[in-house]
Amino acid sequence: MNELLGHVLEAHGGLERWRRYNKVEATIVTGGGFFPLKGVLQDRNPRRMTVWLHEERSSVTPYGASDQRTMFTPDRVTIEKLDGTVVAERYAPRDSFAGHQMHTPWDPLHRAYFNGEAVWTYLTTPFLLTMDGVRVEETEAWREGAENWRVLRAYFPGWMETHCMVQDFFFGEDMMLRRHDYSVNIAGGFPAAQLTSDYIEADGIRLPSKRRAYTRGPDRRPITDMLMVSIDFSEVAFS
Repeated sequence: MNELLGHVLEAHGGLERWRRYNKVEATIVTGGGFFPLKGVLQDRNPRRMTVWLHEERSSVTPYGASDQRTMFTPDRVTIEKLDGTVVAERYAPRDSFAGHQMHTPWDPLHRAYFNGEAVWTYLTTPFLLTMDGVRVEETEAWREGAENWRVLRAYFPGWMETHCMVQDFFFGEDMMLRRHDYSVNIAGGFPAAQLTSDYIEADGIRLPSKRRAYTRGPDRRPITDMLMVSIDFSEVAFS
């Protein structure tokens, strides 16, 4: 295992502890300017997110109605009633984003896919970097104010649905994730820098409770006057 990744995993709770759990649930509140660009109504109501840790699968409740939820896997995304009755579904959901740009409108299944793959990625970081087919390497350190952040570049396998195939993860001197860079391929590939903060601990696993994603400028710095996506996590529980 990459030496830096080993230190990072230990700081976030340890791989052995992570492997004892099968899923995590969290309350999420989301916002930001990205959703209006997509014609998606975004409110500040809390929702409950469930993420499976060792397979790419996630669900959010409620969605669209109080008795509905989503179910996301790489092959299929659905909106369904709480009893499992399917309201809408889409197979090979990534294909439905072909040709999309920043302002291309979304339907509810597009939104369900984005929520599913994005929050799955966030709630499994950094442990997803040990999954089958993921390759990591340490790249040049990043100077942030008085701090030096070490950077892991991850190359993701084709089976995994995530923002893009190459992503950078920045870690502070305490080995906590400070920033996450990627391109949003399903929206024209615009570059994003996501800042992470306000760490919490849940069942021995440490994770940021606040994530703020901005467009990334040519100097690789986040353009902080354009908040694209905000996510606040609370009531996190691993099981």
